Amino acid sequence: MIVLGLTGSIGMGKSTVSQMFRDFGVPVYDADAVVHQLYAKGGAAVPHVEAAFPGVAVDGAIDRARLSQHVIGKPEALRRLEKIVHPLTALERGRFRQEAHLGGAPLVVLDIPLLLEGRVAHTICDKVAVVSAPGDVQRARVLARPGMTPEKLDAILAKQMPDAEKRGLAHYIIPTGTGLDETRAAVADVIADLTGKRP
Repeated sequence: MIVLGLTGSIGMGKSTVSQMFRDFGVPVYDADAVVHQLYAKGGAAVPHVEAAFPGVAVDGAIDRARLSQHVIGKPEALRRLEKIVHPLTALERGRFRQEAHLGGAPLVVLDIPLLLEGRVAHTICDKVAVVSAPGDVQRARVLARPGMTPEKLDAILAKQMPDAEKRGLAHYIIPTGTGLDETRAAVADVIADLTGKRP
């Protein structure tokens, strides 16, 4: 079974590309969705995060806005949070891979936003695909989101590896700036290259 890491900066269209892989029948592990589950009521991370950051749990779930106040701009606090969350996400990722393997999947996708920033890509993936669009397209997409400001976007981008650097580390680049048909064709090309079968 081949493990493809999928990543891309904010506003590049990674969620759209993830869905295309799913539509082609490829199992996708969504790291963001897993963290949401871990933070939800009854989630495995809730008691540990509340113990580390008292007051962030509301009605048995982690309040992400309250948690942000504890960790944004505080590297030590963020590291403490990552020490709690990363092992739990790794456990879920292992379950996902085992299930896909037992199901006979020739290819799986690990959709992880900070895959390359975390410096773990080579240890958990066979290949890496980066979703990319021109910078002006990226900014327009993100600034159209409710509550987003240029300042917020710049702060987010400052934490992410530059797109050009990500593309330099990728085995595949999936473009999203020129229309869904081209993007879908690029996804199909990646699947064909990795599995020997065109979806």
